[in-house]
Amino acid sequence: MTHEPCALPLIVGGAAPSPRAALPTLPPLALYIHIPWCVRKCPYCDFNSHTASPVLPEEEYVDALLADLDQDLHAVYGRELSSIFFGGGTPSLFSAVALGRLLKGVEQRIPFASDIEITLEANPGTFEQEKFVAYRALGINRLSIGIQSFQQEKLQALGRIHNGDEAIRAAGMARQAGFDNFNLDLMHGLPDQSLDDALDDLRQAIALKPTHLSWYQLTLEPNTVFWNQPPTLPEDDTLWDIQEAGQALLAEHGYAQYEVSAYAQAGRAARHNLNYWSFGDFIGIGAGAHGKLSHPDGRIVRTWKTRLPKDYLNPAKRFKAGEKALTNDELPFEFLMNALRLTEGVEARLYPERTGLTLESLAEGRREAEQSGLLQVEPSRLAATMRGQLFLNDLLQNFLS
Repeated sequence: MTHEPCALPLIVGGAAPSPRAALPTLPPLALYIHIPWCVRKCPYCDFNSHTASPVLPEEEYVDALLADLDQDLHAVYGRELSSIFFGGGTPSLFSAVALGRLLKGVEQRIPFASDIEITLEANPGTFEQEKFVAYRALGINRLSIGIQSFQQEKLQALGRIHNGDEAIRAAGMARQAGFDNFNLDLMHGLPDQSLDDALDDLRQAIALKPTHLSWYQLTLEPNTVFWNQPPTLPEDDTLWDIQEAGQALLAEHGYAQYEVSAYAQAGRAARHNLNYWSFGDFIGIGAGAHGKLSHPDGRIVRTWKTRLPKDYLNPAKRFKAGEKALTNDELPFEFLMNALRLTEGVEARLYPERTGLTLESLAEGRREAEQSGLLQVEPSRLAATMRGQLFLNDLLQNFLS
């Protein structure tokens, strides 16, 4: 997931920053692996993805990924991986042989937790039963399938390479391949979409019985085709109706919302993403991958890797494009930007545990957010109110100066 924002000079509530303590314990550690190629670039996509050539450089890219990981090992010695996420791009374009060699190389370098979650993103147009059976045999135990819609005209508008029937078959093939834990990615607020269109998509997704649904609104992002040639999107009133009716439908079928756009059956929340939102640590390897690592002395460092695949594969160039140690002024916003996405928020004690700062460093911003009805008045938790979830940017402004 390459969604880290640019770091800004942040000041909490206008107060002098608190001294930062050494971290008593380090947070869980995850690994994000970016595979940047797609069959075709979608017009709404702002991720670091590139149209694949007929033959992918699998062997060279796996070699580069392991060499990239080697350069981060010094910062994670003695720790184990709680989760791995293959994102993209379309990671399912890679063969099981390539992914197997990669996973074996990773495990030789960093031990896996006994209950590690390993997720692979896949698109319906890349599903082959034999390949996915092989993926499951490697230890990959969770899929995230990019459906977006089941309606042909909507899929065409989004530039997707699959049709609705292929999307339905993909879920069945995933289950037949042995995946009893899988997510479906679904969008709403699509070009010319009505309330009935959106609910029909959602009902079809629910009928496939995924353990997890990522249901999120299409947004127009800079540096995309849709940004430069915007389609006609639904009016705000329709978007609100879709959101309300869709959330009610998901709840009715046992999918609890635990994050802004994430819904899961009981016990099936995505552990890898929960680690992001609770300010856990993650190594990022691959073209354009981001990472965040905590150190026992209290330093918390974000890193990002070189973006273009040709540069990433060039042995004369460095994997790491940059890094930034987060300052005391930046940490409150960085922590809350993630934690407040969770509908239940987090226990307040997690803030000093993950940042090394005292809860007092949040005091002024917290009071202002509580008084404006955006933050719950609950000493033991940091959680947005229902209104705060709707106006998350306004809530976070209380922790900026």
